[in-house]
Amino acid sequence: MLEPQYEFELDEALAKIRESLQGEDIERFRSDFLDYHLYDQAQIYLALAPEERITMYHYLSANEMADMFEIIEEDVESVEAYLLEMNNQYAADMLANMYADNAVDMLKQLKDERIWLYLRLMPMEAAREIRALLNYEDETAGAIMTPEFVSIVANQTVRSAMAILKSKAPDAETIYYIYVVNVDNVLVGVISLRDLIVNDEDMMISDIMSERIVSVNVKEGQEDVAHKIRDYDFLAVPVVDENNVLLGIITVDDIIDVIDEEAVSDFSGLAGVDVEEQSENPFVAASKRLPWLITLLFLGMGTSTLISQYEGLISEASILSVFVTLITGTSGNAGTQSLAVAVRKIGMQDDEEKNLFRTILSELATGLISGLVTGVTIALVIGVWKQNFILGGIIGISMLVAITVANLAGSLIPVLMDRLGFDPAVASGPFISTFSDLTSVLIYFNIAKHFISTLM
Repeated sequence: MLEPQYEFELDEALAKIRESLQGEDIERFRSDFLDYHLYDQAQIYLALAPEERITMYHYLSANEMADMFEIIEEDVESVEAYLLEMNNQYAADMLANMYADNAVDMLKQLKDERIWLYLRLMPMEAAREIRALLNYEDETAGAIMTPEFVSIVANQTVRSAMAILKSKAPDAETIYYIYVVNVDNVLVGVISLRDLIVNDEDMMISDIMSERIVSVNVKEGQEDVAHKIRDYDFLAVPVVDENNVLLGIITVDDIIDVIDEEAVSDFSGLAGVDVEEQSENPFVAASKRLPWLITLLFLGMGTSTLISQYEGLISEASILSVFVTLITGTSGNAGTQSLAVAVRKIGMQDDEEKNLFRTILSELATGLISGLVTGVTIALVIGVWKQNFILGGIIGISMLVAITVANLAGSLIPVLMDRLGFDPAVASGPFISTFSDLTSVLIYFNIAKHFISTLM
């Protein structure tokens, strides 16, 4: 008979946990709460009121709370409020029982004086590991690596290596890869858990280890590390210094967080707003969005000013004003599409200069084809609609040139920003749209000016 599938209902679980907390029934609380999956424990914890969580701290050990906070650390924007609810020693013990890289992620959200308070209250070894990670620059391999890994030496047998693995496994973040080092802790090889299991216990590690090691430098950017783990399909990658000394490992779960961060950053840039904005206060939300909107407002005034320069042309052929938004809107959409493709290509970084310029050429060709098809289509539609194929031709040619220029700008601007060391996603969709408005208006009225005599 099949076991019933595990299902979790937050409201039902909350009611049960609140009942045991209010009844101060510690045994029932521990039995019910610890029976849930860690992720579900975290959801319950986050849904409780502060006074209910404070009671929990008396019912759960710092080690049990640490297991749950490994999940919470990735699930909320800031953990500072939760740490401040705890007794200082309890919070320090909980942080010390977490994987060092996750504890560091939490500590970096706090003020310096509170960081050093927790470090002073921690056991010396845990504080030393965390302090070392705090010294690495943000968004580097060193900042996201963990020192909790298993290493062995080459001149030992599989039997002795398995004994070391068993002793270190409870504290290691992953045991699927075991790294082989020499007496100076220099990385010389790697072996998988499977290799240890399938080989004879008397085999030497040096005979079965792989010396072809893919590693990352401790100063390498986290995006580059993410690409390497993706390309090689690793569960973890070793982190070394300039002398190839093994310092730590980066696991795939940390890389998933990096990928999420980069995706959020790109979406925020493309939209010109922080897509992870958590504030429910409309005044706070508006204050974060207004600077970008005001900047775009002034850029948009440039378009209005440019149109005003062609008042004489519009007065001669007022029909031209009807199609301004059609051309600006279409070219803006084309530029945003090109921008998204270019930012994605830059983010992948599989290829260097050659491929980036190939992307620009490809987008230019795409713009020409899209512009040609769109231009011919709109020329025919307007020609039939307005019974004026000269007008249709003006609109069609303007559309062709405007879309081509917008595609070129959408791919070229992020590449130039990347070359200058800026985040290419900052060349956001609103900026490209505004830029396309300016160029398309300039293109449209200059083309119309050359055909005004035939249009009249």
